[in-house]
Amino acid sequence: MPVPGEVARAVSPRATTAPPAADFDSGWDLPEGGPAPVDPPAAGGDDEAGPTRFVEEPLSPRDPDGEDVFIDLTDRPRTRGALANVAGIKFREAGSIHEYDAGDQSYQRGEQVVVESERGPILGIVAVGSRRTLVSEPLHRIVRRAGAEEERQRERNARKEQEAFVLCRDKIRERRMPMKLLRAELPLQGAKLLFYFASEERIDFRDLVKDLGARLRGRIEMRQVGARDEAKMVGGLGDCGRELCCSTFLPSFAPVSIKMAKDQGLVLNPARVTGQCGRLKCCLVYEHALYQEMRKGLPKVGKRVKTPAGEGRVVELDVLRQMVRVGFMEGGTQTFPAATVEALAPPQQGGRPAPEPAPE
Repeated sequence: MPVPGEVARAVSPRATTAPPAADFDSGWDLPEGGPAPVDPPAAGGDDEAGPTRFVEEPLSPRDPDGEDVFIDLTDRPRTRGALANVAGIKFREAGSIHEYDAGDQSYQRGEQVVVESERGPILGIVAVGSRRTLVSEPLHRIVRRAGAEEERQRERNARKEQEAFVLCRDKIRERRMPMKLLRAELPLQGAKLLFYFASEERIDFRDLVKDLGARLRGRIEMRQVGARDEAKMVGGLGDCGRELCCSTFLPSFAPVSIKMAKDQGLVLNPARVTGQCGRLKCCLVYEHALYQEMRKGLPKVGKRVKTPAGEGRVVELDVLRQMVRVGFMEGGTQTFPAATVEALAPPQQGGRPAPEPAPE
């Protein structure tokens, strides 16, 4: 019976490799796609060990179906930031959503949690479930899930907030201060009581803060808000008969301009385009992008156009129905589909196009 060493020598006759030949690296400097060197057949047959050779093969073409799209991921620039487990938290039913670090925990939408804040631990609701994402700056941390004790503390704080609200409102009336109290907030630990108010003037409330601090025996902070935030806190009904968007589902306010009302063909009546806050309605933003898209290709009001009934000028546009109302020089107006109306160039005067008359 052979010993293990003899078995190894019998299975691997090439245990001792010959030194590399002089032309070992001769194929590395060949151009791409050039002929690859071919080793000459070994003189001793297949059982004799020949010099080891590396043959450079041409690169295969890129896959037209895109299956090799991940081939150059290492060359792409990486987004700066740290990977963190982030959850979206809100503190009111229609409040803004803030990002918080969830740590190693997993949170689902609708769960109540205790989070860190500048005013101490406060109670919040998970609006966006936790997920892994890149963050550019450190986030406040979610401390834990809210339990029965936090729920009882929240109810106690709600009673204290109501008492503090009534007291502050009475003090404002006694001093006849031109301000409207909106809300009182107390965090879980009750370190600071925060009052929100609205006013059109700059208010000196230092004496009011001292009086409230002595009566409530705590730190007091007064925070003034604008007209939109006032409507968001108070709530109400809009012209459409539904509750205000800002107090039901809008997390933040988008910029609104009077141009949005003009693009949608609305009557520029302040009673029609302003909301309860006295500012332009937030709902003007909802369909503005659609109107901009559907206006593409439509002639402007006052432009000369060619219609199946003759030439005329655009009097009115129905953007949603894609209809154009045209007035004729002979008198009268007709409505045509936008596809049948062709814009005309203005008449030439002295080699220059004549200016278009302003629409009536």
